[in-house]
Amino acid sequence: MATHRLYYDDAYLENFEARVLSCSPAEPVQGASGMQPAWEVLLDQTAFYPSSGGQPNDLGLLGEAAVLDVRDEADGVVHIVDREVERGGVKGCVNWPRRFDHMQQHTGQHLLSAMFQERFGLPTVSFHLGEEICTIDLHGAEPSRDQLIGAQRAANKVIFEDRIISVRYGTREQLARLGVRKEVERDGLLRAIEIEGADLQPCGGTHVKSTGQIGMILVRGCTKVRQDWRVEFVCGRRAEQMATEDFERARVLMGSLGCALQELPAAVGRLAAERDANFKSLRGALQQLATVWAAQLAATAPSAANGVRIVSLPLKDVHTELLQPLATEIAKNERTVALLVLEESGQLVFAQHPTAGKDLGAVLKSVLSAHPGKGGGSRDFVRAKLVDPSTSAAALELAKSLIAA
Repeated sequence: MATHRLYYDDAYLENFEARVLSCSPAEPVQGASGMQPAWEVLLDQTAFYPSSGGQPNDLGLLGEAAVLDVRDEADGVVHIVDREVERGGVKGCVNWPRRFDHMQQHTGQHLLSAMFQERFGLPTVSFHLGEEICTIDLHGAEPSRDQLIGAQRAANKVIFEDRIISVRYGTREQLARLGVRKEVERDGLLRAIEIEGADLQPCGGTHVKSTGQIGMILVRGCTKVRQDWRVEFVCGRRAEQMATEDFERARVLMGSLGCALQELPAAVGRLAAERDANFKSLRGALQQLATVWAAQLAATAPSAANGVRIVSLPLKDVHTELLQPLATEIAKNERTVALLVLEESGQLVFAQHPTAGKDLGAVLKSVLSAHPGKGGGSRDFVRAKLVDPSTSAAALELAKSLIAA
């Protein structure tokens, strides 16, 4: 017996009554504190929406049982609950804030997709309604900034006009004649959502009654995903929340930089330019220090029995950017090997003059076998970071013994 889907006729139905047709143990499901027992419940009718078409399932209660998941299966709509539900009559209650949020996001998606296709010839090929962000994948050329803003503005214009949203039923051929946005291959009677004067699209999801209830649409970004373009957006309460959070972040930045909102981009640009200039200056100073220090270290480095001079140096309280230039400068001296480690972080840098004749890649492999970490390089230069920085001294001593052998 197929489940009668009450949400098809009334997406605003929060409480309903139904008859329990079956209740059987299900596979355990992931709960807040780990895996928990679960049961599968089949009803004669339900207001709970199952995960489908990019829209997540509803949550709520069946009697005293919490609804953990809702699935669309061959036997009907299956409710996964946290306890056994007796056969007979039962009252259901849909988690309304979650349902209405999904209605806002899904209806907003229909409208936004319609604007991208109508105005810019960019059809939607997939939709995902996430817990925080919604996405549509557009097929075609990369949407420009003006197109992203244009589609958002056009969709919001329809929202502010508070147009009627209605449900239509018809065959594939009938809907095609009415100008459906995207044809489907299914036969039989189809359910479609019509946004007055803006969109007609087959869909089994839950939607608001008028565009005004979407609230507003806020496009958040666009990235390349395989051959398509993924547009991130939010609607309704999510849009209000994100806009508020955006302003709060901007307010904090304005306070830190001592500027007005309209001056923020320029202030951040100046700050980035100053950072780059300071970093360039720092790297120059570190290179000069490395050149002078390396000459001193190489001149006083003792030679091992094999004739290789080894500069083995544990470093503390130095800038991480000093390790590479210092090791490189030391290794400019013939038959010299530099073994450097930054003890606070466990960062290792080994370098050698080719005449030293060692294989630093093999040395690093042996060191990391004894003292776990990640890294790599070539025969003459390697770098790595130890998992446990407290083993830095032991790792350095092992490397030194391998070079001296």
